[in-house]
Amino acid sequence: MVRYVIIGIVAIAAVVAALTLLPPTHRASMQYVGSPSGYEAFVPSGTISYKETDPEGDLILPNGTTLTNVIWNGQYASTIIQNHNQINQLNNQLNGDMQDFYVIKGQVPIEQATINGQTYDVVEANNINPKDIAGLYTDDKLVPDVVAAMNTPGTYAAVLPGNSPVYTWDNSTGEIADKVFQYDVYGGYLSGSDVLVRPNGTIIPYGVLPSPSGTALSNFTAPYKVYNPPS
Repeated sequence: MVRYVIIGIVAIAAVVAALTLLPPTHRASMQYVGSPSGYEAFVPSGTISYKETDPEGDLILPNGTTLTNVIWNGQYASTIIQNHNQINQLNNQLNGDMQDFYVIKGQVPIEQATINGQTYDVVEANNINPKDIAGLYTDDKLVPDVVAAMNTPGTYAAVLPGNSPVYTWDNSTGEIADKVFQYDVYGGYLSGSDVLVRPNGTIIPYGVLPSPSGTALSNFTAPYKVYNPPS
């Protein structure tokens, strides 16, 4: 009987020791945010030490709500960090204000985690079909407008040809389109400038990153229409 009591005490002590060694991170059950038929966007701003070194930023939902303190964990995490670093390098080199962002088609699976007393929403990217993720970039102030336009019925994407008069427009749209083209050339993205054409006819210039480039978003990453401004 004494031997069994000793074994029980040792087992309890082992469990307590194991629990003591666990990292101070609490995870809740997974939930889904966004719209099954809509588009969300993860907008990185830095990195955080989570399971590995993961991107941290905001998540913009189809209704315009922005979740802050969001971690991207899983597939494409290292790619997002590399893309974000390159965009920042080009910002310094070309005196620009471009921002990379990652569009997800359909709902986004997230869990909550508490790290050092701070609560984060964690995008569990391994639970997203790769075909539903694509990387884009545009002027940092226009990212919410791009997400809103993607979720507006009647919006479509089109290509700006190299000789498009849009590049010479003397307004912010022309300046951003020209800057997107410069980033494409210097960054080696080889996709040129694209635009979202909203139902009211206004356009938003953006660029496409080489990866991720999910096929379900090919209407935005490889548009077949050519934009010709009204005369």
